Amino acid sequence: MTRAFSGDVAGYYARYRRGYPPQAVDTLQETFGLGTEDVVLDLGCGTGQLALPLTERVRSVIGMDPEPDMLRLAGEAAAERGIVNATWILGGDRDVPALRTLLGRNSLAMTVIGNAIHWMRHEELFDALLPLLRPGGGIAVVANGTPLWLQENDWSPALRAGLEHHFGTGLAPSCGTLPQDRDQYRRALGAAGFGEVRETVVEYTDQLTLEQIVGSVCSAVPTDRLPAPEDRPAFAEYLRRCLPADRETFTEHVRVAILTARV
Repeated sequence: MTRAFSGDVAGYYARYRRGYPPQAVDTLQETFGLGTEDVVLDLGCGTGQLALPLTERVRSVIGMDPEPDMLRLAGEAAAERGIVNATWILGGDRDVPALRTLLGRNSLAMTVIGNAIHWMRHEELFDALLPLLRPGGGIAVVANGTPLWLQENDWSPALRAGLEHHFGTGLAPSCGTLPQDRDQYRRALGAAGFGEVRETVVEYTDQLTLEQIVGSVCSAVPTDRLPAPEDRPAFAEYLRRCLPADRETFTEHVRVAILTARV
């Protein structure tokens, strides 16, 4: 279990983490032939950014995450939208073998992992998932863009420098989004026995407010490093000073990379 995304961090995650464009969900449906009789697993589901839109395409979605607060907020979001075909399970990648006893062989049409695989032992995970997937089903590893402070635009380097100064530490160069990361996952999928490994890219441009940038940053800060509630206005002002002063919004280019592999 991890407490890195608990409490207020989970709340920021639910409110400010970017969702998935409809074209990305379309790609998943078309690749695996998802239909109204299918069950899919969203592993590392967070607060449901991908699990919830998938409920419209299949019979049932299982959202699995090691953080109870994430699952609580995902469940609340599902209830607010009247979604009744989502089930939330506490667990991580090491708990996947237990699903074979619970669900049976060939029971899943797809397992999707969105911006979470860098927390997992992916080689062992791919081996464990293979017997759970129906013919024609498979795995999707989705990189839903790169963190704001790692993007290639004119304001992200300043944001990164400010965060590294504030927290007194360097920021990791990747969250599983670099090309070499994707190549590593592609090779591991092939080694596990999956075929038809391919990557589809969906790109779009978005405009972010300062509030959205601060919220996104707070959604990625470990719980024990998140500024106290009374210190957060000052933290937001600090980030404002790190960014170009003449802007009300900040442009980001989002590249959603969808790596799929079929049984």
